[in-house]
Amino acid sequence: MKVSSFNTNLNLIVVLCLITVIGLSGCQQLNATSGVDNNTQETATSAVDNSNSEDNLSSGETNSNGKESNNQDNISLNNNSMNLPRLEGNATVVMKINGQSVTIELDGNNAPITAGNFVDLVQQGVYNGSMFHRVIKEPQPFVAQGGDPQSKDPSVPVTALGTGSYVDPTTKTSRYIPLEIRPEYDETKEGVTPPEIIYGQTITTAPELKHDYGVIAMARSQMPDSASAQFYFTLAELPFLDGNYAVFGRVTEGMDVVTNINQGDRIESAEVISGAENLKK
Repeated sequence: MKVSSFNTNLNLIVVLCLITVIGLSGCQQLNATSGVDNNTQETATSAVDNSNSEDNLSSGETNSNGKESNNQDNISLNNNSMNLPRLEGNATVVMKINGQSVTIELDGNNAPITAGNFVDLVQQGVYNGSMFHRVIKEPQPFVAQGGDPQSKDPSVPVTALGTGSYVDPTTKTSRYIPLEIRPEYDETKEGVTPPEIIYGQTITTAPELKHDYGVIAMARSQMPDSASAQFYFTLAELPFLDGNYAVFGRVTEGMDVVTNINQGDRIESAEVISGAENLKK
């Protein structure tokens, strides 16, 4: 009985630690110490964030920081979300990693802004040459996080990665997107009306797009509307991240390539091979 209780408590501690690392809210969470977020430890509660906005995805967070974001910025983001790129339908992206292809199907029906932002960045070549700066496989598979634009510059130290965001070349300002989650619904039912997408806040009910094995989601900081460019692939089923981070697609081919990603590996190229016409700006 004592041994069983000890093992249960130990497993709980491991899960909590991973959640902390997954907070990718800032860019710092995603640091080498956090694994999948930018604000690794800050986002541990959020799962995959960026420390600065996307780097705080420690081992339980997936955050994408947003150094420049604050509550007022988040309000503005929500009020002006229609000005962001949107994917009205599906699109397919192929990434070349270590000479091999990974095919990603993006769901613009349930995550139009998140998927649209990703497609737009792919088309601009933002991810070409970028690094996976946070990869967590031990003590159990967690995430492979990348997409920090700073990682394309070899002069930027690895310890600084996970804090970067996408800077619009025209406005010279960082682009952040709101947290975007649609609650779960039964799409197999005829005539079903999908529930409204919830923006700018986490949810406690089940989301339509869950953190299953092999999905892609946005890293962010502790601030809900701080995702920008950093993303992560899930290396296991991570239900404790559901409702906290925006899943927007899944790997349909090449998951073996994803599971073999190591910290420091780079995206050689990323290309939209179908569905580009569904992107609206």
